[in-house]
Amino acid sequence: MILQCSHIDKAFSTDVILSDISFHINEHEKAAIVGANGSGKSTLLKIITGHLSADNGEVILSGGTTVGYLAQNQEYASEHSIYDEMRDAKPEIIQLEQQMEKLSARMDIETGEALEQVIKQYDNARQRYERLDGYAYQSELVGVLKGLGFTEEDFEKPVISLSGGEKTRVALAKMLLQAPDLIILDEPTNHLDINAIAWLESYLTNYRGAVLIVAHDRYFLDKIVTKVIELRQTHARMYMGNYSEYAAKRQQIMDSLMKQYLNQQAEIKHQEEVIAKLKSFNREKSIKRAESREKMLDKIERIEKPVDENTQMRLLFTPKIQSGNDVLTVEGLSKSFDGTPLFTDLSFELKRGEHVAIIGDNGAGKTTILKIINELLPADSGKITLGTNVEIGYYDQEHQVLHPDKTLFEEISDAYPHMNNTQIRNTLAAFLFTEDDVFKQIKSLSGGERGRVSLAKLMLSDANLLILDEPTNHLDMDSKEILENAIRHFEGTVLYVSHDRYFINTTATRILNLTGGHVLNYVGNYDYYLDKKEDVERAYYAAQPNHNASAIASTDAAGPSPSTEMSTADGTAPQAENNTPNAATSSNALSWQEQKEEQARLRKIQKELNRVESEIERLEAENTALDEAIADPANATNSAKLQELSIQRGENDAKLEELLEHWEELSE
Repeated sequence: MILQCSHIDKAFSTDVILSDISFHINEHEKAAIVGANGSGKSTLLKIITGHLSADNGEVILSGGTTVGYLAQNQEYASEHSIYDEMRDAKPEIIQLEQQMEKLSARMDIETGEALEQVIKQYDNARQRYERLDGYAYQSELVGVLKGLGFTEEDFEKPVISLSGGEKTRVALAKMLLQAPDLIILDEPTNHLDINAIAWLESYLTNYRGAVLIVAHDRYFLDKIVTKVIELRQTHARMYMGNYSEYAAKRQQIMDSLMKQYLNQQAEIKHQEEVIAKLKSFNREKSIKRAESREKMLDKIERIEKPVDENTQMRLLFTPKIQSGNDVLTVEGLSKSFDGTPLFTDLSFELKRGEHVAIIGDNGAGKTTILKIINELLPADSGKITLGTNVEIGYYDQEHQVLHPDKTLFEEISDAYPHMNNTQIRNTLAAFLFTEDDVFKQIKSLSGGERGRVSLAKLMLSDANLLILDEPTNHLDMDSKEILENAIRHFEGTVLYVSHDRYFINTTATRILNLTGGHVLNYVGNYDYYLDKKEDVERAYYAAQPNHNASAIASTDAAGPSPSTEMSTADGTAPQAENNTPNAATSSNALSWQEQKEEQARLRKIQKELNRVESEIERLEAENTALDEAIADPANATNSAKLQELSIQRGENDAKLEELLEHWEELSE
């Protein structure tokens, strides 16, 4: 065991974040911490790494364990170049290199015993250097930097001149080269493109140490982790398996808890009905029975209704009108910045109903294409044509369509003035903004909250062409699944940029890969793209004048890909259909014959209940008449008559007692 967390508690003021959190990580184990935004994932990592103290509990690392930690927004300031910063990750190797260089120089001038001593020192240093893989470290350094998306031209850039995302990648690269016993990563894929994510995925899968990850990239987690620690409602639950296995097990648990809750609610309702019926008989013994049942009911430990956050945010995209079949045509689109071409002569089409993902390296121009289509940026050349009745709804990853100084309420009411206060509040509530939340200013919201506001506005737009730029950024996994479901069921057209491979795989009917300034088309989801990538690229380059086979990106970290056929970017994509057959009846489900027999048994019981209740009512009415006859002054002197009435009353009471017992048995 390399890490043990025992009974961790953490609260900020009165806001409890973590309660009695306990779990462990074994040597070489790969684990993920998952949970909704605000569930305490980053807080827990900060406690584990000593950047934050727990209120209670302890974190135990096995003796001598080295830990590497990548924060979500890594602060990084260095005057070094990227390459020199990476060399600092191997201080002993660098020191040995310098020592061997000095010893080598001395060998040229020393003689006799002094030379023998220098040679011995050099040999010792060389052996240590070899044990540390010193001769391979430079190729490892270059491989890690390139894997994380840096080019050789970037190597000499000063770290201090880089963007925040680039600095985070430098910090990640340096930590990987340091090779600690335990790597702790907080959202490591946030600043990586698809190829870099795939490279990191492969690297961590084969990493010899232990890894603990917080990430919202389910595809990434599926490939790497073998254990999932879920944070939900301040508590932790541990699941063995990858993310998909965890999700399936969690759903089984939620289904089981809901079944227990519903069964108990049904039993409570049944007992309440029995109690009410017993009281309605208005007999001393039936009332006592009712009171006894009430006491038993009060002692039942009530099961709370399970709450699954996955059902809380409500999102549905419904186009107001249907567009024409030709939704969008892009012809000969080109764009440069500061004289450097970003892409040249791009052409593609969108047909009604397609869900098209644009993928590619960071800086390839994916977001630029969306901004040009939305007239937020001018193109250098080319033509964009919208089809008949096309209405665009745009989701901007930077949320520039939101107004920082407005409140949530104003953001919706100003954009949709026809909506009344109740409609606005109901819409915001569907996106988890309730009560005074609606009066928060946009600038005070977290990234995830701004994302939900943007989704709310997008839903209200009634657009039939959704253009989405990184729509899953800052969304937790539950919210991502809700968005996926809304996209899958959207009857309009979607064009989006995303580096979330799981999201692409579940929502895309076609993929446009923007690479090398041109676009390649794949009529399918992300799995299809991986399967066909190599041959599509080979076919493309083979068709180019003066093509060079080495130009094909053979080093792509996405992995090997089998055969394919070439497809043009204006091809129509068939709508994805769910052809999965209905699941067979489970082994514990009742067969049709058994269901018939059970229904017949229940009808028989109900018929008997109705008969018993009718008999009870008849005897009660008869007893009322007997009581009136016994009290009648006309019978006061007729002892024989009174005796007969009393005997009849007693027989009725005995019958009623038997009927009440029988009724209770039938009611169980």
